Amino acid sequence: MERSGAAGGWVPMCRSVLPAHANHRGELSAGQLLKWMDATACLAAEKHAGVSCVTASMDDIQFEEAARVGQVITIKAKVNRAFKTSMEVGIKVTVQDVLTNVEKIVSVAYATYVVKPVGAKKIELEPVKLLSAEDHLEHALATERKRIRLGYQEIFQNLMQESNKEGDHYVFEEEDAVSTDLTHVQTIELVQPPHANHHGNTFGGQIMAWMETVASISASRLCRSYPILKSVDMFKFWGPSLVGDRLVFNAVVNNTFQNNVEVGVRIEAYNCEEWIKNQARHINSAFLIFNSVNDKGELLTFPRVKPTTKDGVRRYHGAVARKRIRLARKYMLSAKEDKSYDLWEKSNQAYMNYSNIATLTHLAAKPGWEIIRTLSNIKIWTCEDGDVLSLKVEMQVKTASHVAFSLLSNFTNRQQWDKHFLTCEVLQAISEDDKIYYVTSPPMTGHQPRDFVILVSQRQPLEPSEPYIVAVKSVNLASMPPSSEHCRSEILCAGFQIYSDSASSCTVYYFNQMSSGVLPYLCSNLTGLLNSIEDTALECIKFLELKGSKC
Repeated sequence: MERSGAAGGWVPMCRSVLPAHANHRGELSAGQLLKWMDATACLAAEKHAGVSCVTASMDDIQFEEAARVGQVITIKAKVNRAFKTSMEVGIKVTVQDVLTNVEKIVSVAYATYVVKPVGAKKIELEPVKLLSAEDHLEHALATERKRIRLGYQEIFQNLMQESNKEGDHYVFEEEDAVSTDLTHVQTIELVQPPHANHHGNTFGGQIMAWMETVASISASRLCRSYPILKSVDMFKFWGPSLVGDRLVFNAVVNNTFQNNVEVGVRIEAYNCEEWIKNQARHINSAFLIFNSVNDKGELLTFPRVKPTTKDGVRRYHGAVARKRIRLARKYMLSAKEDKSYDLWEKSNQAYMNYSNIATLTHLAAKPGWEIIRTLSNIKIWTCEDGDVLSLKVEMQVKTASHVAFSLLSNFTNRQQWDKHFLTCEVLQAISEDDKIYYVTSPPMTGHQPRDFVILVSQRQPLEPSEPYIVAVKSVNLASMPPSSEHCRSEILCAGFQIYSDSASSCTVYYFNQMSSGVLPYLCSNLTGLLNSIEDTALECIKFLELKGSKC
């Protein structure tokens, strides 16, 4: 059975922050906000699906601003993409001061919802109807975010294996460390009708609110202050609970990192029979990050902790692994790369790949492209933004799109049609779809030869209307430092989008965003640049059609 896809657009929820919603500081309780976020996202999911939906998972949630009593919270949610029986829902939370009319972003998050089966009928969701450029952009990036979700556990396990190799003796070096046993908090909640959603299941937002409360108490036992929730790591709901269930929440501090602390919460459910037999159902585990401030608003330093059990040591190392993943997310998704940071440790790879695809997708969707030259089968576009110049080359190619994708995604083929590539070798295969190359270019008149270390990420479309993608950007690799023989250059963003026109033809778009350091070379000979682009594009078309005719 199929359900008709609803038109794109935000589902809004506005709330005035009342004293009943606030904590002791007069700020909106994070638990209350999580309830509102989940309710709004569920409304958006059900608007698209036309049937009941339940929360499957939440991606990392970060809280950037606090809302105070008297201010207005606006929560907007919309379905970014439907994947047969599941959906990614984007959530945007803003706070507005009614006196100054100033609006600030509190959080941007993503959740996954699944349709609730109706009897034995299988429900497949219709695609989302995309109405705006933003809809198209989020729809494209939703696929990449799904890859991160599916690969998260593997990344975490790899980091834990590294930790096990290093050993855990250093955990006990600090004599004044506080035992994590002192931070353990257990609470039991009886699920009553007001706690249930319209399906009769315990409301996911209610579980999140209870989770935040018990975690906050655990953190407070360590800092002797009132903790402030700053983020929640990605988590899944492993199973449902119903009205009448007993939910047992166990919270404990896993580790501290100077100004913040990670608290782990495990949630188990029991019905009456399971309660008597002590047969628990594990429905959720989550990890919450808190900090704390003094009366002057200055961050407090948390004491070090010391686990006393084997499981405590596992949680201690797990917190370190999750922090490494959070740091990777911070650098990659905010595009604030620290050049001294080793970008290619395991915790970074998924986020770097996402950043690569996302940057090219954003560039392709950028407004303001202007055609500056047109030939029979080639168009050249430019887009200026400050000191950054972006190029787009449109090429009509008489080759099947999947063949063009195969040829263009293998960068060792590049020398056959691009004179700017002197050598190209694979340094590292991150995955089947992501590889790192080392490229050298011939010297320009009066300048040293250049070299590049680049990440090339390739993606195939999930729907016929979507393009094949080959994204390129520079990365830092410790094993390939700059040398005196070449001038190490940087590619901010480049790559291809390939759209199928017919079984034997396609349109190839090439993009290149050039940094301010390259602009002096271009401005000195803009006519020569355009001629060079045309020549390279013609060679690319010739190469694709020649190779494509042999496939």
